[in-house]
Amino acid sequence: MRLSVVIPAHNEEGSIAETVQSLTSRLQEEEIDYEIVCVDDASADRTAEIIASLAEQDPNVRYVLSPYRNGFGFAVRAGLESFSGDAVAIMMADLSDSPDDLVAYYRLLQAGYDCAFGSRFMPGGAVHDYPRFKLVMNRLVNAGIRLLFGHGYNDTTNAFKAYRREVIDTVQPLLSHHFNLTVELPLKAIVRGHSYAITPISWTNRKTGQSKLKLQEMGSRYAFIVLMVFLEHHLSRGDYRRPDAVPTTGRWRAGSPGVRSLEQHR
Repeated sequence: MRLSVVIPAHNEEGSIAETVQSLTSRLQEEEIDYEIVCVDDASADRTAEIIASLAEQDPNVRYVLSPYRNGFGFAVRAGLESFSGDAVAIMMADLSDSPDDLVAYYRLLQAGYDCAFGSRFMPGGAVHDYPRFKLVMNRLVNAGIRLLFGHGYNDTTNAFKAYRREVIDTVQPLLSHHFNLTVELPLKAIVRGHSYAITPISWTNRKTGQSKLKLQEMGSRYAFIVLMVFLEHHLSRGDYRRPDAVPTTGRWRAGSPGVRSLEQHR
């Protein structure tokens, strides 16, 4: 199974090289067939130049200039329109996501799940240097989503997730322009009948550059997407659900060493 990794990058000259190199090193170590799709989201610094240099060194690294206007959601959508693998993971360009967790996602997809979701807030998960206000808002928003959908997942808003190609086809059309895409993708995948597994992951705050997430601008946009998918789930009578869907989720047991210890829930 070939794994694509989509990395949206807007003015990430301080971290994009280390992000890509850490991923390629780990994927090569695990002998995973991969491509890294770096999407330049209207960067005004040396991001494009650095990605081009990385692509020269590794033919599995690709530079894609987003054809859309600036916005995280647009950049991810450009990457999802360009990837060639059998599965795709979305990762941040700021070193906040762990290459080890990406490998864990890949193994879950190999085990047969349609989606691999991580949680920073389950036993075994961790966050490092998370700004206090953002942490409080994160917990409140995720609690609300969990209550609405009853899916038992406590980290829906985290962008770092992985999907089989057919999931990306099923969740179209994508509507989000911004960071609200981080909830549109997993919620649509769940309500449209795809299986998923949840594993603990770690998150580390960026050391360089600036966060692109502006909470004051995102509230209503998150609410719109969440409510749209909620209404689809309850009012569409399954019009958008996969006809062969069998709800299956998996969750790591705390302290378990690998996929063989997954608990399955139907």
